[in-house]
Amino acid sequence: MSSTSEQERTSLSTARRVLLIAGIVVVAANLRTALTSVGPLLGPIRADLELSAGAAGFLVGALPLLTFAVVSPQVSRMVKRTGVDQLLWLGLIVLVIGILLRSIPVTALLWIGTVLLASGIAVGNVLLPGVIKRDFPGQIGQMTGVYSATMNVVGAIASGVAVPLAGTLPGGWRTALGFWAGLVLIAVAVWAPQLSRRATTAAGADDLSAQGTTTTTTTTAVTPWRSPLAWQVAAFMGMGSWIFYTMISWYPTVLHSFGAGEAAAGWLLSVYQMLGVVMSLTVPVVLHRLADQRMVAVAASVALVVGFLGLLLAPDLAVLWVVITGMGSGTAFLLALSFFSLRAADARSAAALSGMGQSVAYLFATVGPVLFGALNDVTGGWSVPLWVLIVLATAQAGVGLRAGRDTQVQT
Repeated sequence: MSSTSEQERTSLSTARRVLLIAGIVVVAANLRTALTSVGPLLGPIRADLELSAGAAGFLVGALPLLTFAVVSPQVSRMVKRTGVDQLLWLGLIVLVIGILLRSIPVTALLWIGTVLLASGIAVGNVLLPGVIKRDFPGQIGQMTGVYSATMNVVGAIASGVAVPLAGTLPGGWRTALGFWAGLVLIAVAVWAPQLSRRATTAAGADDLSAQGTTTTTTTTAVTPWRSPLAWQVAAFMGMGSWIFYTMISWYPTVLHSFGAGEAAAGWLLSVYQMLGVVMSLTVPVVLHRLADQRMVAVAASVALVVGFLGLLLAPDLAVLWVVITGMGSGTAFLLALSFFSLRAADARSAAALSGMGQSVAYLFATVGPVLFGALNDVTGGWSVPLWVLIVLATAQAGVGLRAGRDTQVQT
């Protein structure tokens, strides 16, 4: 009888673990689609709304990033009132509302919806590293790779099908953007069983630290803001995010100006993101064998420099440069996510570092898409904007040598 009871408990535990993994995957699937589906449609959006390049860059790139910067540090405060799993579910609800509002043909709702959907994404961005630290403390690299790969592959699909959807569905680009609300609703349903877990916990910090660690490192609020290492982690993610979200917003337009067709440019953006999937699945294997992540961080940054230089010097080989930049960007993004767990002592610290790092990173990255578009307006070409990215990727290599050290944030 005791053996049967033990088997039932084991089976239940396994079922819950599988359901949790499924929940992480479907949540991750929704953390990019609302953003990556916009870049390929930027031409029709600008034409319909009569936006300048700088204004378009603000709408599709800077506004979401600015929202990330504002919302991210608030997540750790909100989680104390609701619990981690509950707040993550509420974030999904806000995300689907934002996507639907953005697709309504009212200009004001386009802006409001963008802020709301970015707020929902920010909640998921901050909480997932802590969830992984809490529930999978021995598989941080693998689980980070899984959810990073999921974000990349679904985000890539969203980029690739954006133009075909806009050409097929009634309502054009607005319906193509609203299409992704359906995927969020699936995530809402799959994550719902997690709402019962620790639903009565008063403090979200306890919810995060209850699992994945056997000791409590501090009884006071975790404050990474005074840690040089935390700022290095934030700077590494900030530079990578500047580059990534600038590419998401403008890469199809740049490639189209170099001769690629509109649909082909959208699919090349998909290739760029799909390389992130490959790196998300392969880089963790390499990281597991290294003493630290410094050389991987430098290699990722060098790949970005080579890709942008190549696009300037030999645009006819655009596919090659897309592949190289995709590998560099994908590796840098995975490292940035991993640093939130690897540089933290426990799940609670990981959540605090994630909130601080993402707030700083996204505030910095807000400038990227706007400046990229504004420089094009001023210079009439893409050479100067691409040189800015080259300089930034070079600086990222230097920061990676610090953020990639095998040490932890002291709080």
